[in-house]
Amino acid sequence: MHRAFLAEPTPATVPVRLYRSEDWEKASDRLDVRIVRFASVNRFKAGAEQLLMLPGEDGELSEVLFGLGDNSDPRTLIALGAKLPEGDFAIVDGVDLIGAESAALLFAEGAYRFTRYTEAEPSGRLVVPGDAVAMEVSRQAAAADLLRDLVNTPAEDMGPEALEAAVRDLAGHHEAEVRVTKGDALLAENYPLIHAVGRAGPQAPRLIELEWGDPAHPRVAIVGKGVCYDTGGLNLKPGNYMRDMKKDMGGAAHAIALAGLVMAARMPVRLHLLVPAVENSVSSTSFRPGDVFRSRKGITVEIDNTDAEGRLVLADALTRASEETPELMLDFATLTGAARIALGADLAPFYTEDNDLAAAFDIAAWRVSDPVWRMPLWRPYLSELKSSLADTANAGGTLAGSITAALFLRKFVGETRWVHFDVWAWRTAAYSRPAGAAPCGLRTAWGVLKDRFGVES
Repeated sequence: MHRAFLAEPTPATVPVRLYRSEDWEKASDRLDVRIVRFASVNRFKAGAEQLLMLPGEDGELSEVLFGLGDNSDPRTLIALGAKLPEGDFAIVDGVDLIGAESAALLFAEGAYRFTRYTEAEPSGRLVVPGDAVAMEVSRQAAAADLLRDLVNTPAEDMGPEALEAAVRDLAGHHEAEVRVTKGDALLAENYPLIHAVGRAGPQAPRLIELEWGDPAHPRVAIVGKGVCYDTGGLNLKPGNYMRDMKKDMGGAAHAIALAGLVMAARMPVRLHLLVPAVENSVSSTSFRPGDVFRSRKGITVEIDNTDAEGRLVLADALTRASEETPELMLDFATLTGAARIALGADLAPFYTEDNDLAAAFDIAAWRVSDPVWRMPLWRPYLSELKSSLADTANAGGTLAGSITAALFLRKFVGETRWVHFDVWAWRTAAYSRPAGAAPCGLRTAWGVLKDRFGVES
């Protein structure tokens, strides 16, 4: 059981009631007058993230009221997990407003603490009744924690070697196979773009591959951008843009977390996880603007900007994944700042040419309160990637940056059913939590995989 959950209530379990602001006045008519008076004195009106902890006659915490505001953003419930003190809690009223599974997972997101380098205040635990729901939310919460731990860890401790170790650790738990192509072996095995981006880094670049499951089952490929730190290369980023670039392996963290869910649930698929792990560093061996490289697929690429490196390592990895003709391929990447300009911090843009698949993601997103938004693979913008020297440039102009990045990746996918996520893997301070790593589209992607392939446990 995940640390944020309890399977059964204890004698010390404190009840929690959720209210929308529009329902509070009517609901208060049914409550004990003592609670109503205490709420009035403390100006509780069930506004978004409003928390009221009621004392019992012995002075101990006896009940909790929590406001959902107008309930337009279910993720308000993250603040409940963030604000509650150490102890055991059970939602006894209002859980139907969000759904038991989503409520538990949002609570767990707020209860998350990153403690690798410092101690943190302990968080509360939530009762999750029912074995099936408890198992599902427990493994999803564990996957989200893994993702956030990986992204929150600074690059000094989360370079390509540590990312490989994380994949090997996951493989060890599920008896999966791991294959790593590293350093100059990338050139020998025909992964020239991964090698070019990572060759200046202090740790050797590598392609990490994990395979699991019955080869007779449908093949699913999950690819994640693993740029463990991104200086921008010779097109050096300004300092304020470089500050949080430890999170540039956030796509890999999403891919690893999703692969962990697939294996933990024993989904009947043949899983292929691919993580190109590099650092985009500055040294005498850095790749340069104007260089031309031949990709694994044979497409020649002119480097317009060394800060458009994530799409390069993904190109070779997507080509490798496509060679096995998977039934479905998903990739996750912290690819462009343009995606944040277009859709902000909360919405994770995704790209696909498959309308049925896009509809499945839309449905799953609303069902699990994990918003994503389809963006267009607008082919006329391919003109932005033209090169006079090579088959394509790696970057276009300043407009439609997320779209042109997706169009670049599309060149390396072939006929496979493919979905590309341009995620942030981060959240500004919100929902009573500090800024830090956050899943973006993970629960939605997991919902689509479950709907499509089912699970065994």
